[in-house]
Amino acid sequence: MAKIAHSMIRVLDEAASVAFYKAAFDMEIADRLDFDDFTLIYLSAPEGSFELELTINKAQSEPYELGNGYGHLALVVEDLEHARAKVEAAGGAPRDIVDFRPAGERVARFFFVADPDGYQIEVIEAGGRFR
Repeated sequence: MAKIAHSMIRVLDEAASVAFYKAAFDMEIADRLDFDDFTLIYLSAPEGSFELELTINKAQSEPYELGNGYGHLALVVEDLEHARAKVEAAGGAPRDIVDFRPAGERVARFFFVADPDGYQIEVIEAGGRFR
């Protein structure tokens, strides 16, 4: 049986990315592997086993082009308003909270925010299928 372990994103500024994910989402460095040409940093939150792998390519000097194939990461939080305020305090620019009710019944409440490299993060309030 397979278990999803991590998702990897390439980041330009290691310090800015680590600081953002720590301040906005309480993610800590679980491991760091430093090689000649690149560094891998694994971030995790205390509530789960899934990790976000930040890859820092040492020769990269320009921001990455995210292209049109990337969607977003999604995180579940208990208190959406508190999470939004925390993201804003961390320097993020969270969008408005969406109360998603396509057929009248709530499917989810969420907001989006971009990390320092422009990766989109969906922050979802715990409930329903999002636990």
